[in-house]
Order: sequence, then C-alpha cells, then structure tokens
Amino acid sequence: MPALDEPLKKTLGGTTAKVMAEHLDLHTVGDLLHHYPRRYAERGELTRLADLPLDEHVTVVAQVLDARVHKFNQGRGQRLEVTVTDGGGRLQLVFFGRSIYHHQKELVPGRRGMFAGKVGTFRNIRQLSHPAYEMLGGDSDANTAKAWADQLIPLYPACSKMESWKISNAVDVVLASMEATGWEAVVDPLPPALREGRGLVPLPEALRKIHRPRAKTDIEDARARLKWDEAFVLQVALARRRHADSQLPAVARKPAPGGLLDAFDAKLPFTLTDGQRKVSAEIFDDLATEHPMHRLLQGEVGSGKTMVALRAMLAVVDAGGQAAMLAPTEVLAQQHHRSITEMMGELAEGGMLGGAERGTKVVLLTGSMGTAARRQALLDLITGEAGVVVGTHALIEDKVQFHDLGLVVVDEQHRFGVEQRDALRSKGKQPPHLLVMTATPIPRTVAMTVFGDLETSVLDQLPAGRSPIATHVVPAKDKPHFLARAWERVREEVAGGHQAYVVCPRIGDEEDAPKKKSAGSDESAESAEDAAERRPPLAVLEVAEELSRGPLAGLRVEVLHGRMQPDAKDEVMRRFAAGEVDVLVATTVIEVGVNVPNSTAMVIMDADRFGVSQLHQLRGRVGRGSAPGLCLLVSEMPEASPARARLGAVAATLDGFELSRIDLEQRREGDVLGQAQSGVRSSLRMLTVIDDEEIIAAAREEAAAVVAADPELARLPELRTALDALLDKEREEFLDKG
Repeated sequence: MPALDEPLKKTLGGTTAKVMAEHLDLHTVGDLLHHYPRRYAERGELTRLADLPLDEHVTVVAQVLDARVHKFNQGRGQRLEVTVTDGGGRLQLVFFGRSIYHHQKELVPGRRGMFAGKVGTFRNIRQLSHPAYEMLGGDSDANTAKAWADQLIPLYPACSKMESWKISNAVDVVLASMEATGWEAVVDPLPPALREGRGLVPLPEALRKIHRPRAKTDIEDARARLKWDEAFVLQVALARRRHADSQLPAVARKPAPGGLLDAFDAKLPFTLTDGQRKVSAEIFDDLATEHPMHRLLQGEVGSGKTMVALRAMLAVVDAGGQAAMLAPTEVLAQQHHRSITEMMGELAEGGMLGGAERGTKVVLLTGSMGTAARRQALLDLITGEAGVVVGTHALIEDKVQFHDLGLVVVDEQHRFGVEQRDALRSKGKQPPHLLVMTATPIPRTVAMTVFGDLETSVLDQLPAGRSPIATHVVPAKDKPHFLARAWERVREEVAGGHQAYVVCPRIGDEEDAPKKKSAGSDESAESAEDAAERRPPLAVLEVAEELSRGPLAGLRVEVLHGRMQPDAKDEVMRRFAAGEVDVLVATTVIEVGVNVPNSTAMVIMDADRFGVSQLHQLRGRVGRGSAPGLCLLVSEMPEASPARARLGAVAATLDGFELSRIDLEQRREGDVLGQAQSGVRSSLRMLTVIDDEEIIAAAREEAAAVVAADPELARLPELRTALDALLDKEREEFLDKG
C-alpha cells in the first residue's frame, strides 16, 4: 500500500517519476493525487480550436479532416500535414522525418484523438509541430470506442515532457493501489460533524470522482469537497496563529488625556472623515489590550491611512512607548518623515528649541544617512528621546535598539519579506502592537486567505476636498495625434500653475536595452500586438530627453528613478514638492506615498506593461488637491487586444476594490498574493480566492470554532496530520512570523 508521502519512484518507476519531479513538481503519491485535471473532454464534445493561445502547451480533442504528404527542398524532404477540426476551428499538425508514414496510417480522416504540443504559427496558420497524440478508439475497436463514449476524459495540467494522458495513466496506477487497500493511507482532515453537516462526500470518494468521474455531478461533488479541504485547513492554520498571538503578553498603550494626540488633533486644519474616526477607534481599542494588536489597514489611494497610522503612533507615545514606521524604499521613508513632521509642526520638535512642551522627536533612519546623523538617530532611539522613527530596512539592523518599542507600522506589507517584519517586532521588550498598511485594495477573500492572521480595517471614504481623476486611454500607434494632444494637455496644466508626472517602465541603462532581432528573422507574420510587445519598453532617460527637446521644450523637466543616489532623489523630490520642477519623468518609484497636491496630470507611457492595481496606485498621485486630476494611459497595443481591455477597465472606474478583483481574475493568484505567500498559494490547487468567497468565509468561521474549542487539535488527530502535511516547515515559519 503506497503511503501518501511515498516517492513516486517506488510506484511508477524512475523515468516517469524523474520527469514528474523536474517538470511538474510532483514528488510523492499524495502530490499526484492532488494534481487535479484542469478540465474534462467528452466523446461528443470538441475543444474550441479557434481560441488556442500561442506559445502555450495545450491538449486538444479533435477530429482528423485530412492528412497529406508534401515534398519540399526539391524532393529531398517530406512532411506530413494533418488538418484537425472541432467544428468551429481548424488546427494543423505537422510531422517530418521517416516516421511520417506511420503517423499517416494512424491519423485517418474521421478519427478522433487527443493531441498535445506547443501552439505555433506558420504563414498565419496555427499549428502543432510533431505533437504527441493518442487516438480515441476507432471502428475496429468497439469496446474502446464505447469506453471513451461513456467516460469523461480528464485533461491534466501537462508539459512537453509529460503529456496529459501519460499523467492519466500514472494516476490509474496510484488509484488502483489505493482501491486495493481500501484507501487506508488517506487521512480525512474534516471533522465528521462538519463534513456531514455540509453534505460533503468522504475524501477517498472525492479523489476517485475528481480523477475518474462517471458524470458531471461527480466532478461537482469532488470539487465542493476538495475546495473545503483547502479552505478549512488553511483557515485552521491561521486561526491557530491568531489564538497563539492572543495568548502573548503586550503592554497596553492607552493614550493619556491632554497629551500629544489631543494637541495634534486640536491643530488639524480639517475634520477627520467618519471612516478615519471609526478605524482609529478600532485601533485604539486594540492598543488598550494586554495582547499585541495584529491589524491590517487597507484603503483607497488617498483615503488618509497615514493620518490614521500617525494618530495611533502618537497615542503610543502618550502611553510612554515608541512607534516605528517601516517603509519599503528610501523615497517613501523620506516622504513619510517629511509629511509627518509637517503635519505635527512644533509637536515633532520635542526637546528642541522652539519645540512644543508636549512634543516628541521624530527621526529618520535610512541606509544612506551620514555617520553623524545616523549616530544621533540611534542615540535618540535608545534613550527614548525620539518617540517616532520612520525608516527603511535599516531599522532592522542589530545596532538599532529602542528604549520601549510599543507599535510597529509596516507600510506596503507586500514589499517586505516576513523575516524583515519579524526582525523589527523582536526589538520590543514585549511583542509590540502591529499595524500593517496597504494602499492596494484587497478583495475580502484575499484578505482572509493571505492576511488571515490579521484583523482587517477598511478605509473606503476619501477626505473632503479631494478631486475626481479623469482617466483616458491614448492609442499612440492608431491615433498619433492623440499623443500630441496629451503633451498639449500637460503644457496646459503647467500653464495653469500645476505640475505633471510622466511614468515609464524602465530607466534606460544599457544593461536593460532590448535584444536585436537576428538578421533574416521572419517578421512577416507578426501581429500588431506581437510587434508592440517586442518593442523595448520606453525609458525614463530617453523620454525625458525627447520631451525636453520636443513637445515640452521650455518646461522644467527632471528625472527620478531608483538607481539615483539617495541624496539626489531626495533633492529632486524636494524641488518637485516646492514647485521648482514642472514635469517629473519617473519610474514607479513614485507609485506609493508621494504626495504633491499641486500635481494634476500624469502620463503613463507603455501603460499596458503595468498591472491593473499598479496603474491605480500611480494614478493616485494626482488629484490630491482641490484641482481635478487627469491620467492618460498611453499604449501602442491594438484596440482589440486584452491589454487594451485592461486599460479600458482602469479608465472606466476609480474603485480600487473593483479593479483589484479584475486584476486577480486576469492574473494567476500567485502573482497577486506575492512571493511571501508562495507557500500558502502552493497549497491552493482547487480553491480560487475570487470565486470561492462563500466557502472561504464559512471555513474561517468553522476553523475559529474548532480552534477555540481545541487549540492544539488534540481531539482531531486527522486534522493535525493534514495540517502538518500541508504546512511544511517553510510555511509554518511564514505563519509563525505573520
């Protein structure tokens, strides 16, 4: 009887196991059983050939129309061309060499088969070159034909070295072994009461039905059960993390009346939004407990998250502690430090001449600071002179010590590794409270899956006085006069006393210059979309020079990018904020946190090369004052392309939560969830965080109840075993440090 952790080599033999390990990351019997079919074909159902994606490895079910041998190279070479159809589209199969007559005997017009290969084009005709194939029965084999007619055909995620039907044959071997032993090796992680209460089939039945369904209802039953497994086990892991955190000690930080926070609130020139007040109350309640706060603060671009975080930091200072804000880049750390000191005024000059009596010191700590300034900042932290510190990963270094660290605010969590966040938290005498901020709106299901160990607060209300942002797509290739008009609009904004950003995908150094096409390469069949993708992305240095000499001549144009020296970056940002620069040509270094209310226009070059959420972030840099904002998305992609559809979606709405759903639907979830969550993502094979919101929410409730009643899962050994199997050491560390 093969155990689930038994290497495939024992069950399938060395050659097959080696290919599965190297190309599909399948190593054990359990891995293969959880390698589910991507979809299913029916004997009478033909796959759509018209929509086959180029350059992807596919498996199709189709019928042979004709097969002919052609001679070329003055008769010295031969090739077999086979045309297959699904009734709505056609595909060409091409074979070369001595084996073509063997293939010709197999590929008889009228027969159906499964064909696998990489989709290419030749003379604008889509084709598979030397595909692997398996014919689906025939007139001479009535039993085989009936078997195929009665059975749904599982099509597995495959690769060029391991076709779908070879995976299917391997699954047959494993299933037979499991059936022979009554599935003894399979441990069911769902508590019986939960499984029966939800009407879910037992796990062995689900695995049997997902791989070898006899009807479509079998597939539905299996998917419902397997999705619950993934959602429930993950939510149990997160619930246990929340429970463990709730047992940790922390210093309660209750703001003192008449202290720094009250003084700050009294000098605010505007009224906090209802959303800001509500979220602040949630945070203050958490800070007042003797267990560490773990809260995620997310919200729209410009919704005032920094204000909420600053008030939380001042409350902690009032309670005798210190607060640290961790930013992912120097530009953002400097921006936060500048905006915090400006908002606080004399309250940020505690202990200094002219500083307020109730004030504190706000220090900046980054890797590029001079020795003297750095030494002073470190001294201010260890003595407690500085109540607030803003910094980059330099805050994590061993030399940095705090007098009494009470709150850690992490800005743009997805840009930090788990270890970095954990290292800063370990600097408190007791675990500090934690506030994680993100300006990328996160669908509720993603928040429950990725940040499931954090309580969530949402700011979805923009402060009064913020202006709407008009967004338009500029088709640079189809309508070049539109691009000329875009530069005219920039000049008009500057003439009106405002400023503008121009964003480019790359800097323009030689090292990321494009590779040239080899001489003689055939570009005749290249589509407009292919050509636009092949063209190198526009670069900051080149675009700035062209604009200065051309459409923006006479304006004060400067550049900003990540490879500039920190002092130079800071100086450019300072002058831009002071209105001494008209147009800033930059990379995405300005994506988050940069706040210049006088900037009203943004032109994003090659906008199709950015993700939906990133475009929304960039757009949020304009319209931050009383004047309306304008964002122009420049693209050379053809109108009918998916890239243009994506840009159209961004132009159509300012709702970041709606855009985040679109983003997640269009991309693999792993890309959205980020590297730090790769371990969690690898356990989600059936569950999709956008479509399965109800299951995830229900699983979270069930998991919380189970863990509350039995935190160590002592009465549920099967669940504990499944948890250990799904959460290997690396993933456990991720959750422990979350």
